[in-house]
Amino acid sequence: MTLSDTDRRHLSRAVELAEQALASGDEPFGSVLVSPDGEVLFEDHNHVAGGDHTQHPEFAIARWAAQHLDPETRARCVVYTSGEHCPMCAAAHGWVGLGRIVYASSSEQLVAWLDELGLPAGPVAALPITTVVPSAVVDGPDPALAERVRELHVRRTRG
Repeated sequence: MTLSDTDRRHLSRAVELAEQALASGDEPFGSVLVSPDGEVLFEDHNHVAGGDHTQHPEFAIARWAAQHLDPETRARCVVYTSGEHCPMCAAAHGWVGLGRIVYASSSEQLVAWLDELGLPAGPVAALPITTVVPSAVVDGPDPALAERVRELHVRRTRG
């Protein structure tokens, strides 16, 4: 599917949140939950710097949605994220029954960037969302925004 102007606006916001995460000393990931009528319901960025590596924004979105939205509404929401969900977040997304996922950069790209930068891969396999949640509807990556995300990872390594 081709990304719409609305998709790109929300996806850009997710990348801005990733920039905020990096500025606050965290890993550069950000995500936005948008309602079926286009309202931003929840947004967050990574909070793993404190040592709890489950504090991903996509996981926070899944928990928030489960607590605040009925299943039908969750299924019609869209999650915009700077990076493709990790398997933990993809599973949470699937279990909660959230709708479409749009990402700026893919897990495959992240693995390649970390390798280029001489950084170790994470402890969890970088799988595509649809490997974890086969029925997930996903769109991404977006080439222009993926390059912005790559630059955030480069900046992270340079301190």
